[in-house]
Amino acid sequence: MPNELQSQPFDRRAFLRRMTRGLFGVIGAGAIGFSFWDRKGPEGESQSSAGVLPDFSIPSLAGRMSVAHGDHRGRMVREAVGALGGMAAFIRPGDRVLLKVNAAFAAPPAIGATSHPELVAQVVRMCREAGAAKVLVTDNPINDPGSCFTLSGISAAAHAEGAEIVLPDQDLFEPYSIPGATLIRHWPVLTAPLRRVDKVIGLAPVKDHHRSGASMTIKNWYGLLGGRRNIFHQQIHTIISELALLIKPTLVILDGTLSMMHNGPTGGSFDDLKATRTLIAGTDPVAVDTRGAELLGKTIEDLPHLRMAGDLLSR
Repeated sequence: MPNELQSQPFDRRAFLRRMTRGLFGVIGAGAIGFSFWDRKGPEGESQSSAGVLPDFSIPSLAGRMSVAHGDHRGRMVREAVGALGGMAAFIRPGDRVLLKVNAAFAAPPAIGATSHPELVAQVVRMCREAGAAKVLVTDNPINDPGSCFTLSGISAAAHAEGAEIVLPDQDLFEPYSIPGATLIRHWPVLTAPLRRVDKVIGLAPVKDHHRSGASMTIKNWYGLLGGRRNIFHQQIHTIISELALLIKPTLVILDGTLSMMHNGPTGGSFDDLKATRTLIAGTDPVAVDTRGAELLGKTIEDLPHLRMAGDLLSR
């Protein structure tokens, strides 16, 4: 079947109101592991010794989203981004670009637990065609980073298109705080690659998640955290909502060609996957993830972190 394409601007608050169907509260999570981080954070409201992270978004492209349908990731991402003005609307000649992929697990791409190499290769190619001087690809995987990038196929795909893999060496992290945050306070964050680039693009698969309900583009920023980040698991919706404040990306791309419907985020069986034949590109991660939740048969009522993130970004 040929790919189908939709594109429209939107207002986040109106979009979320339509999706909530009357949800008015958010259930808070219990406290855990306070001894492992500095609740006060650094003195004053300084984010880190190197200063606040850049805002990588493009104001003139705010509130844009497009949805492509089909089976071929390369064609779908070109159509979806094309409906937003093409990659040249986001990447200027000479830009240094960071792709934050999901390489969390040492698993083959067919399992659907990581960003698909076909999509990674196509997005790198599109950035280079738009004139990017350098494209970096990074993540801080749960398993051994080298093995994760290799077995997922991401390393080979990125190198084939001229991109550089940035493995999460310890010296690339720094203590970072978000003003007003309760969890990301003086916490090690993979900031060095972010300080080396002009634009940031997030690439995430659509996955079920046994703690948060779903793993999509906002949860993907979890891979920028270092330290004993598993202590945040009992406050999973809070930490994901704060990740929406940590990074203001240029563009996010959500791959629902095959969605992991069960046993996420690792999966492990083809029975966990469903051909949902959808790819979503946009500049508002909350709206993109709200649309992506539909592929899992979920709404914002099922995913409190989406409403929490929307509230934080609207302040």
